Amino acid sequence: MTSPREIDEWADCLYDAGAVRFAIDRVAVRIALDVADARPVVVCVMNGGLPFTAALLERFAFPLEVDHVHARRYREAAPGEHPRGADLCLRVEPAQPLTGRNVLLVDDVLDEGVTLARLKAFVEERGAAAVRTAVLVDKAVTGRTFAADYAALSAPDRYLVGWGMDYNGWYRNLRAIYALEDPA
Repeated sequence: MTSPREIDEWADCLYDAGAVRFAIDRVAVRIALDVADARPVVVCVMNGGLPFTAALLERFAFPLEVDHVHARRYREAAPGEHPRGADLCLRVEPAQPLTGRNVLLVDDVLDEGVTLARLKAFVEERGAAAVRTAVLVDKAVTGRTFAADYAALSAPDRYLVGWGMDYNGWYRNLRAIYALEDPA
């Protein structure tokens, strides 16, 4: 496994750490203006959404509750490949009652949008008063029918690592965002 220090040799840096922080600052202000008075439940989509959720929470200075959901899309996939069009399985559901609540779902990346769309529907079925979605990166995926309410950054439809996005479980901790040349 190539170490994070060597990633510049085999991946393109799309956003350095400063650019990511600046983008998060900007989107956090937009989100706060919309949800601060709603006393929302911020629901982190594990594992990828954890760094972005933590960064947002550092920037939010209003009352909120935090919870998480762990969703997995099942399908056989090659190492490094994201499952596409697979069924959604909730491994962990939010513990907070969502009925009548304003919910902010936070994830790392919006690819096809299947997972986030299904999670939004799940939260709505649990009686949430309003559901908004936020992603760190909105990838330019052709034919997608779901859009996040907030996206800090945009990227081409390439395999991304850093800030929660991983390659076989590695590199979620990188503070920059890289696009792999070929995930194989």
